[in-house]
Amino acid sequence: MTIYALSSGPGMSGVAVIRISGPETAGVIKKLTNKDIPKPRMATLRKINNINNSELIDEGIIIWFPSPESYTGEDMAEIHVHGGKAVVLALQNEISKIENCRLAEAGEFTKLAFQNGKINLLKAESIADLISAETEVQRLQAVKIMKGKSSKKFNELREKLLKILSFVEAKIDFPEEDLPEENLKKIKEDSSNVLNEIKKILNDQKVGEIIREGFKIAIVGPTNAGKSSLLNNLSNREVAIVSEIAGTTRDVVETHLNIDGYPVIISDTAGIRDSKDEIEKKGIRLSLKKAENADLKLVVVDAKNIDLSGFLNDLLKKDAILVINKSDLLKEKLDLEISKFNHVLISLKKNLNIDKLISKIKNHLENKFISEEDILITRERHRQHLLQCVDHLNNFSDKNDKKDFDKAAEDLRLATRQLGMIVGKVDVEEILGSIFNDFCIGK
Repeated sequence: MTIYALSSGPGMSGVAVIRISGPETAGVIKKLTNKDIPKPRMATLRKINNINNSELIDEGIIIWFPSPESYTGEDMAEIHVHGGKAVVLALQNEISKIENCRLAEAGEFTKLAFQNGKINLLKAESIADLISAETEVQRLQAVKIMKGKSSKKFNELREKLLKILSFVEAKIDFPEEDLPEENLKKIKEDSSNVLNEIKKILNDQKVGEIIREGFKIAIVGPTNAGKSSLLNNLSNREVAIVSEIAGTTRDVVETHLNIDGYPVIISDTAGIRDSKDEIEKKGIRLSLKKAENADLKLVVVDAKNIDLSGFLNDLLKKDAILVINKSDLLKEKLDLEISKFNHVLISLKKNLNIDKLISKIKNHLENKFISEEDILITRERHRQHLLQCVDHLNNFSDKNDKKDFDKAAEDLRLATRQLGMIVGKVDVEEILGSIFNDFCIGK
């Protein structure tokens, strides 16, 4: 089957790119242009016509990529036409008339590239991340993964396990033969080294996932402290409703920000107070949960009424900035106990010290995103495979020490499989759908 899709962005544009891949690609080009296919990888200007009556659709550029030297590994072509909706629809309609041609599904071009051995799963995922990147940090991470260092590392670890497995299986197959003592010692040392390397990768503070998904900041605190006003100020737009009425915010309001290239998801939460209103109580529970899962908490309080007892004290214990709003009304120095917290005095009404607060947020972001490791876990899928690999290697070590080589070998095979599933070295059909469905149509 030959697939086609609009690969450039939807809507009006100067140029639209229609991508085609499959055995009928050459035939599609010939039928649309009434000419032979152009030279490979050369931009060639052609008149593009209706198939039945040769009526002109547009004049555009054809680029021909014969297999296997193409993105998908199959015969592939790109048609560059003017980006009007009518032009794109007319061209796609003509292609649909050709036998064995259909509109591509989300991520199908990249899926073909994986299935034809052009890329591995890690690179496929990094391509999706590069397309969806909204900040410079996200772009840099996607490019880093695309370069293949992570793939190389996981493949190296997998090869090490396969080598260890060969020694173990030799012991099983030839029990009458005594393996040299140094080989038995090497099995233990090498498996232990692989285990430690994986543990080191896992001990990453989830930096890669935070970069990909966004750094989570929760604005929490009592009612009428200025939480919604702070969200609007940081967003430079009206995101949340601001009112003098206590309890106006009852649900979590989220917005995505780009702070110096760092992806941030900032949430305004319901004011926390004693309430008999069931809806408000539910909002308060959501607020506390959001704060618990946040990478940074902005605990906003009113300078005229600072009470850090109870839940507020708990919120300030880790990854938090105490934001004391309405500081222009503050007539006395801060209590010594309050000043011990990481804090900043601001006034949203007077627009005072907002820059200091942003500076503190930036410092927290920079510290959080620092990683000494070149190998970053960017998805929960990768983390789960590595955690299962660790479990199997621990089991292998126990069984190997007990000289239960048959069972030890099975754990080693399972550990190897988990590493293979990260890069797609084994049958991973069950995870392909979830990966490639995240792609846009045309990629």
